[in-house]
Amino acid sequence: MAKSLELTFVTDIGKLSRLSVDNPKEPIDPIAVKQAMEQIIAADVFETMNGSLVEVREARVIERNVTSYELE
Repeated sequence: MAKSLELTFVTDIGKLSRLSVDNPKEPIDPIAVKQAMEQIIAADVFETMNGSLVEVREARVIERNVTSYELE
């Protein structure tokens, strides 16, 4: 089962922007995640189509189960 940590930010024009981290270390430490997100905002290293990241919105782990079928 594939897992990813999705970080959601609010941009300076009020839109949402997301960053995804594959295979996050578990258990997730919400305090550490929020601090990392705040550091990302402070570093201002990501340029998005929706503006600069200015606020932490949420973080969530997404689990995805993929089943492939062999087609003949």
